[in-house]
Amino acid sequence: MQRAAIWQELVDIASSAAGKQLDSLATRLANALLLRPEGISAEEFQLRADAAALLKKNRYLFHYVASERLGAMLHNEVQALDAGAAAPLESGSAKPLAPDLEIDKKLTLVKISRAIENEHANRLVVLNSRLACLLDRDELTTAQNPFRPQVFLSALHDAWCDFHPDAKAHHLAFRTLSEDLGIDMGPILHTLNATLVRRGITAAPTEVPRPAPLVMPDEAAANPVMQQLQRMFPAAQSRRHNVERVPDDDLPSLFGAETLHDAGARHELLAYLAEIQKNGPDPHQAGGMPGAQGAALLAHIQRWAPQGSLSVEDANTIMLLSTVFEAIFVARNIAAEIKTLIGSLQIPLLKATLHDKDFFFKPNHPARRVIELMAHLGISWDRTGGPRDRLYQTILRNVKRIQSDQRLPSFAEALAELESFAAELDASAAETLSSSITQALEQEKRLQAAQAARNEIALRVGTGEVVAFVETFLEDKWVSVLTLAYTVKDDKPQALDSALRTMDDLCWSVKPKITMEERKNLLAKLPNIIAMLNKWLDLIKWNDAARIKFFDDLAKCHASIVRAPLELSPERQMMIAVAVAKKAAERRLQRQARQQPEPAPDAFDLQVQKLARGTWVEFTREGTPPMTVKLAWISPMRSLFIFSTSTRQEALSVTDEELARALREGSAHIALEAGLVARALEQAFSGDSANNGAVTGLAAA
Repeated sequence: MQRAAIWQELVDIASSAAGKQLDSLATRLANALLLRPEGISAEEFQLRADAAALLKKNRYLFHYVASERLGAMLHNEVQALDAGAAAPLESGSAKPLAPDLEIDKKLTLVKISRAIENEHANRLVVLNSRLACLLDRDELTTAQNPFRPQVFLSALHDAWCDFHPDAKAHHLAFRTLSEDLGIDMGPILHTLNATLVRRGITAAPTEVPRPAPLVMPDEAAANPVMQQLQRMFPAAQSRRHNVERVPDDDLPSLFGAETLHDAGARHELLAYLAEIQKNGPDPHQAGGMPGAQGAALLAHIQRWAPQGSLSVEDANTIMLLSTVFEAIFVARNIAAEIKTLIGSLQIPLLKATLHDKDFFFKPNHPARRVIELMAHLGISWDRTGGPRDRLYQTILRNVKRIQSDQRLPSFAEALAELESFAAELDASAAETLSSSITQALEQEKRLQAAQAARNEIALRVGTGEVVAFVETFLEDKWVSVLTLAYTVKDDKPQALDSALRTMDDLCWSVKPKITMEERKNLLAKLPNIIAMLNKWLDLIKWNDAARIKFFDDLAKCHASIVRAPLELSPERQMMIAVAVAKKAAERRLQRQARQQPEPAPDAFDLQVQKLARGTWVEFTREGTPPMTVKLAWISPMRSLFIFSTSTRQEALSVTDEELARALREGSAHIALEAGLVARALEQAFSGDSANNGAVTGLAAA
């Protein structure tokens, strides 16, 4: 009995943790569908665009369907595991795809799930061990774990098939999902492990083995920057992908002429870098500078390094690092003093990246995160605090730490302190902004409820079959009823069902009834329909004369339906049905002609959708000095953004449309993006950087 309770608790926790991510996932999935992959037809792209529009208009419905599907699938997996049987991933009524697409789906989801398992290997292995202990087994594999990533991915795909009415669009889900576009398993696995520990199930291996790296040949094709990097650093890629390769039968020649030459060149280069770091560039060389932290330092090194000491990969490394530091040096919102501190890390970082090219491949590389954190912390430094300011001292202390050691562990130590400092600032900001965030969440909930209400009504009146006065009533008054029902949906889900059912009953009641059976059914249902209409209209406090007129018109409509002649020949019934259909088609066409198509998202809308917390934005208003603020919070549906000042006070709150408009009109611009290195690499390969020509040439070398 106790084990059953634990299983139920784990399922509830996993379902709840995943459910909190579904709203933002729906937004990201819709945005991904709007992107046009290379090589797809116009028909396929239109299918993607229609699917994105459907998802954006019905996020709450997708949230509900996905939650139900995931809960059922987890329950089935746990039940089968506890009974010692193998649980099929399919759960419920999701129709299978065509045979070729079904195979493609399974292979795709397996590939994505393996990548996620690789990323969260530690937590998964620990969870396997604890679940095995719960089951009184010696071991449990990831393939048997009911909370493995593949279950969540399959649930998302099946939910999409339940959600989208067109079977032709069912394949879009698995082709759009990816390692980054899905449910984040990290917090889910962490919470599950913590729950088992709280329950006294602490068995876990003392040393967690890491799985072999998963090589995905088509990963580069999906990421142009990664593709360029792999061409630039083929040797590094080979080392990354073949760490556990079985050695050849023939032992390498450790002391061959080529090996000795490479080692000598590397020692010569490192000696040259040490000399520059100690004494600065030679002033007699063209471009020589008095200090070792100037913006042209790396270009100087590439120009004057000892002949033959730079390999092609070394030259590529210097060129890309130049682009990264250029992004920092040209950022006008970072104080010169902070730029000087960060610039003094050019040579230590160059030494680190000469040995470890993962700096360019991995966003969480310690050295990469240190540079990005220093830049983002530095932009909030208040110069009036001077060098004794705590933020300045934190950056200075870690710059000295790295300069004194210059090995990767020093970057990791610096990163730990910088992240701790940043987390402290974020916690302070979160506390300050908590009231504003609560209000913003309520505002977004109301906005989404109103949008969902309008969409539900549009589905009914869009057919053209609803009579004019009822159509006006739904659009003017019932939208408030549905908005209220959607707002309380989480606490009272039956309220939404009641409001939707009442609306559908109303629409049905004003359609022609040409048989005695239909009219008897109408007369039987009318009292309840009228009662439910009055109940909901009382809740929204619609009590003026227009309400009396509406019910008067409704009574007349119902009377005309009931009193219409019954003795109709089949031909006459057919003529009436055709006339009704023709009138409905005419009304539908009239509505479509009146409706303005939604504008397609432009580059600024897409830029807003991609913004991440921590991005700094500069706003300019006429008559006031520019204001540089940090994006401190993004609502789950990405419709509201709260910015804070360097002192972590709320500066302003804007909607996604307002922010896109400000960027479009030039009254706002991005001062410093989150993911500084990734953006610098994109610029280097896209042509936005002055060094692009040289970078491209080196990549092709």
